Amino acid sequence: MIKKPELLAPGGTLDAFKTAILYGADAIYAGLPGFSMRARAKITTEEVKSGIELAHAAGKKVYLAFNLFAHDHEFANMPRVSEIINYLKPDALIVADPGVLMWVREHHPDMPIHISTQANICSAQSVKFWQNAGASLCVLAREVSHNEFVSIRRECPDIKLEIFVHGAMCMSYSGRCLLSNFITGRPSNRGACAQLCRWKYDVILRECETGIEMPIEEDERGAYIMNSKDLCLMPRLAEVLESAPDSLKIEGRNRSEYYVGSVVHAYRCAIDDYARDPEHFNPEKYMDMLNVLETRGYTTAFFDGPVPPDAHNYETARSSSEYHAAGVVTEKTNDEIILELRNETKVGDEISFVLPHSTTGANVKLTQIIDAKTRHDLPKQSAGQHNSIIIPRAWVSDSDWDKIVPLVLAYKHK
Repeated sequence: MIKKPELLAPGGTLDAFKTAILYGADAIYAGLPGFSMRARAKITTEEVKSGIELAHAAGKKVYLAFNLFAHDHEFANMPRVSEIINYLKPDALIVADPGVLMWVREHHPDMPIHISTQANICSAQSVKFWQNAGASLCVLAREVSHNEFVSIRRECPDIKLEIFVHGAMCMSYSGRCLLSNFITGRPSNRGACAQLCRWKYDVILRECETGIEMPIEEDERGAYIMNSKDLCLMPRLAEVLESAPDSLKIEGRNRSEYYVGSVVHAYRCAIDDYARDPEHFNPEKYMDMLNVLETRGYTTAFFDGPVPPDAHNYETARSSSEYHAAGVVTEKTNDEIILELRNETKVGDEISFVLPHSTTGANVKLTQIIDAKTRHDLPKQSAGQHNSIIIPRAWVSDSDWDKIVPLVLAYKHK
């Protein structure tokens, strides 16, 4: 049996923390505004503290992102940072800046240090450099191929290695993009990226001698010139697991609990399935579990080396999924479930609950829309304002009822 790698999930909100734990993450990473790539973080220090306590109670670890590239004036604020670290008590700090690493080693000598993907680690030599500097784990750049990882793993057996397996891809090198900084003033490295690579562009050809500008004729396929599909290594997960990474990372610091729970669920089930019976592992059913998410399409990106021609979606930056998030279970009594809606739901819709640690869902046909506040029947109910509907126990099979608990997710066809 293989040694299972750690499954590492993003915790951009306290609900994402809770959902990641429910669906089987082994560890969670989080960050705070001004502390990392989290300028738009939706989570407070107190919520991170609560998330860490919940994770530790469940036997999970939490890593705090500290992967900003610090300017001199920011080191003046380090005493306050030290207080936060001591207060939160994370299991490791994720850093990218050598100066920050030196500061952590001096002021928090017992704190494990993980080197961020922002450090662009692409070789065994770089891994050894960071290991000698005091790192206990290196997150390899997304641009590292599988064959390169195998080589790095062989040459660096005494340090933990982490790779990304799922999430958004950046057109710049491992997220170090300046488009957003220059055009909108929103720095990518602080988590404020305006995602200009997802914008629709008109391409203009300028004739150098005359200065005449001519628009290049293009159809709809030629407009989204930098729009990468999302990384998904599920189709190659068997090869990933055989190469013995220590941690598999899911991108998503600004993602909803629906995204976090669904992706963690798919990879948790797949990893466990492969560990039980590697010879008969088939990733297809786990791809079906991922296809319920809104996505720009999937690519294995640099897994085989240079990205393939189909790694970009030139047609649109919109989701290609046929499904919507339906809602999240917020309450459960002996007789009913309260589902807080994430999209409009109407009579006749069929929703599917994503059951933790199970590859099958619980399907429920909505023969009524019962408003949770008024208990009135409605033809439909919109999302927002914490709008919720009631799912009576009679609509759910006895075998599924006990598996549906608060924070369980549900989806539906568009």
